[in-house]
Amino acid sequence: MPEAVLFDLDGTLLDTLPDIRRFLNETLERFGYPTLSEAKTRAFLGSGAKKLVERALPAGAENVDAVCADFRARYAKSENALTRPYDGIGELLCMLKAMGVRLAVVTNKPDEAAQKTVEKFFPGRFDFVGGDSGAYPVKPDPALALFAAERMGVAASRCAFVGDGETDVLTALNADMVPISALWGYRTRAQLSSAGAKNYARSPRELMAFFRGLQGAE
Repeated sequence: MPEAVLFDLDGTLLDTLPDIRRFLNETLERFGYPTLSEAKTRAFLGSGAKKLVERALPAGAENVDAVCADFRARYAKSENALTRPYDGIGELLCMLKAMGVRLAVVTNKPDEAAQKTVEKFFPGRFDFVGGDSGAYPVKPDPALALFAAERMGVAASRCAFVGDGETDVLTALNADMVPISALWGYRTRAQLSSAGAKNYARSPRELMAFFRGLQGAE
């Protein structure tokens, strides 16, 4: 049984796609660019705000930084009106806490938005929350995940990393953590497998059963 579980945020704990798409499209409209469908927004997520904007803009766009700054400012003010936790996430977090497991969020979402979002939906649940503040490279670089483990006092090898994206699989492997891929998020099993995924859960409740099994085997 892991001593700590690190979670991705978008597509893992919360379905944030509707709010992200709303504010990104507001920014794109302001700058005169075509807006994105839900499917394209989903495909572009996972590598941080700047990469999301780069993917959304036409090739050769020269104002990426200005567009990204506008999007980050809009999203930082979001009340997350369209965002929802996935079914079973609350029960999963409560179960892990009852087992004495330390909990963290490590996300490529801008840090200000990450802190605000976690505080709204999961107040007091996490021992560490970290997003893209510029202090560390974004995932799949393992630096922030390793810092989270250090802050919680847990060796990286005693941590599991749960996420729905290829970047989460690679982050876990780069950090010497156990990767667990959330199939309820924004990527397919084939996409996750191509990144080196080793463990899968089709729902938060299936992930609960997985952790119970690990506890029972000890």
